[in-house]
Amino acid sequence: MSKIPHPVLTIGTFDGVHIGHQKIIKQLNEVAERIGGESVLFTFYPHPRMVLFPDSHGLKLIQTQVEKLEKLERIGLKNIIVHPFTKEFSRLTAIEFVRDYLVNKLNIKTIVIGYDHQFGKNREGSLELLKELAPVYDFEVIEIGAKDIDEVNVSSTKIREALKQGDVSLANTYLGEEFQINGIVGHGQKLGSKLGFPTANIELNNDVKIIPKNGVYATRVIREDKSEFFGLVSIGERPTVDDSGKITIEAYLIDFKGNLYGEQLQLKLLKRVRDEKKFNSLEELVTEMKKDEKCLRNWINDFNW
Repeated sequence: MSKIPHPVLTIGTFDGVHIGHQKIIKQLNEVAERIGGESVLFTFYPHPRMVLFPDSHGLKLIQTQVEKLEKLERIGLKNIIVHPFTKEFSRLTAIEFVRDYLVNKLNIKTIVIGYDHQFGKNREGSLELLKELAPVYDFEVIEIGAKDIDEVNVSSTKIREALKQGDVSLANTYLGEEFQINGIVGHGQKLGSKLGFPTANIELNNDVKIIPKNGVYATRVIREDKSEFFGLVSIGERPTVDDSGKITIEAYLIDFKGNLYGEQLQLKLLKRVRDEKKFNSLEELVTEMKKDEKCLRNWINDFNW
């Protein structure tokens, strides 16, 4: 680890980088600016639960690692240390972690930490422990109090639950921006083109990314060249045309003409349009898709973009 001048540090996995995390980063940056230091997040990869419970963690992440790092940089975090989380690392006591990593390797001067944050083996590290160690190792502890944390009233668990219910509007409020899905456009069955609604079949970049409840979503689609289109994203099993039960993600970009195969797309989900349905015929499906598009166009026109 390279030396960071007067590091002002916090610790955590920061899954989702939600508005609670953003508040911590804001305070971290304010402290760093006040004392002439640099903000630092000490985080881990893979997620600890995936290492400690490889067969039963059941965890789906709100952001891929790439998405998380991009957002942290975007909101102004100066330094990010991503430490490999291994079973060996998990056996470090909280005191060993503070002494060996934060003090000896980083020469930490200031730690900004939530009142209820826990870390280290058996989660024995706490605000109280850090306050005990501070005079021993010559660093300052700044507490983020219960009022500051609890008034935000958000957690990664709440965001996951909102997404499982298909409530992307609530998830977006918690995240402070649109929930996004990134993927490569692959070759599908080309049925959409035959029906007059050519869709991009999205192949996910990461298999641990959480996917919202099946349904149709109004979406902003951002291409590799940064051009943007509004669209409809269908997540689900395509029950009208497919009985395999396989979950697919298909994006229809309104007013787009061209070829997207092999291109990386960002899908920024805005709101849920409807549940997934099984129609009695392709004609009924097309009629519903036309309604979906009309609904999206009306919403775009009514919304002050």
